Amino acid sequence: MQYDPLRLTVIQLAPGSDKARNIAQARGLIEAAVTQDRPDLVALPEIWTCLGGDRATKFAAAEALPEPGGQGGEAYEFLRDMARTHKIYVHGGSIGEWGGDKLFNTTVVFDPAGTEIARYRKIHLFDIVTPDGQGYRESAIYGAGDKIVTCKIGAITVGLTICYDLRFPELYLSLRRAGADIILVPAAFTLQTGKDHWEVLLRARAIETQCWVAAPACTGTHYDGSNEPRVTYGHSLIADPWGHVIARASDGPGFASARIDLDRSAKVRRDMPVLEHRNRV
Repeated sequence: MQYDPLRLTVIQLAPGSDKARNIAQARGLIEAAVTQDRPDLVALPEIWTCLGGDRATKFAAAEALPEPGGQGGEAYEFLRDMARTHKIYVHGGSIGEWGGDKLFNTTVVFDPAGTEIARYRKIHLFDIVTPDGQGYRESAIYGAGDKIVTCKIGAITVGLTICYDLRFPELYLSLRRAGADIILVPAAFTLQTGKDHWEVLLRARAIETQCWVAAPACTGTHYDGSNEPRVTYGHSLIADPWGHVIARASDGPGFASARIDLDRSAKVRRDMPVLEHRNRV
């Protein structure tokens, strides 16, 4: 089967705890990417609306996501407006979603008419200590999702994941079995884990699933509630189903784009039918 290629852009942001400033940065980069690369789909990083700050800051920046067709908060409406204005699909990375006494780390996706077509809550929460001794406890603020989610962009099926999900290949296999052609991985990977694991894991997930993997990431330094500096790794990239990195963002805020050709995917899957072989186990 012949497919029309999809032009995909991953946006790399350097956000902090100032929501308005983060939205302005995202707007500038999306508009630059649309002008320069003319993407069909733009994807933002993880929790880009408010990275850092204390619990109160994160809750203040979070939003109640509306019912279908309803009016959302500032970030939600910004994403919808970008989709509608530029007639593109917009994957909103993830934003804080109000969920009672905790938030959810949530992705929303919009079609070119500004209609929400998918919503995914991050399943795996980042409760770890990095090699430099910094501790992270995402579950103190965020609740976990419990559903895998895909959406359609034309004939293409897109699987949704967020950051730490990357370390759980069974989720990616489930998305492949659900028909995913592309898997998106918005992230705010730490410098300590990113320098050793980021590209390795992204390429591995692409090879295992024989999907395109696109990972828009946060970069730079932000400050947590106790004013401790936290550094995100950046290095947003797009990998093909053979595990080759075909586009990569430079240091600092920016973007990278690639042509997603599903005929390439079909050939890889036909020549090495690992999913069919896996089903024998």
